[in-house]
Amino acid sequence: MQALTNRSKMVSNKKMTFMERIYLPAIFKGMAITLKHFFRKKVTINYPEQTREFSKVYRGKHVLKRDEEGRERCTACGLCAVACPAEAITMIAAERKPGEENLYREEKYAEVYEINMLRCIFCGDCEEACPKEAIFLTDRIVESEYERLPFIYGKNLLVEPLDPNLRIDISARQTESVLKFKQNKRFAHNK
Repeated sequence: MQALTNRSKMVSNKKMTFMERIYLPAIFKGMAITLKHFFRKKVTINYPEQTREFSKVYRGKHVLKRDEEGRERCTACGLCAVACPAEAITMIAAERKPGEENLYREEKYAEVYEINMLRCIFCGDCEEACPKEAIFLTDRIVESEYERLPFIYGKNLLVEPLDPNLRIDISARQTESVLKFKQNKRFAHNK
């Protein structure tokens, strides 16, 4: 019968030497590797007591930012949801009512804004797509849970607090080129 592929190789029935038959050299090589790793510095940390230092551009928990006057920046345009490759963001837009000018920056706002953290891949595309600089990924870790429901973050978990002292600083995540671009007043969204 002819072989189906030409990649087949003939197996040789070569006799093993005495040293190969007793397996001692292989055992000593394995023990040497084990001992080498035994005396190395440990890379494990005791997490709750010790925290690892993250890079400046680490992508962690999301935050919906407020402007200088404490109003929500998000206008429910949906660009972040469209840009999300994992389809983790959902929102429902609503019209601002009279008297809510101090809560929302534009006439349209996100009445419901949810991110499914189990689907999110923390790519940062939502951050790049937002024309109003409303959503950012922070340096905070998403807490673990045993149930699925707590991983759907609503506005109660995403919007930063009204108190300016409790706001989340995201300036370390922005590179020099981004900050330089934002200083250019020629562009409409920087005015």
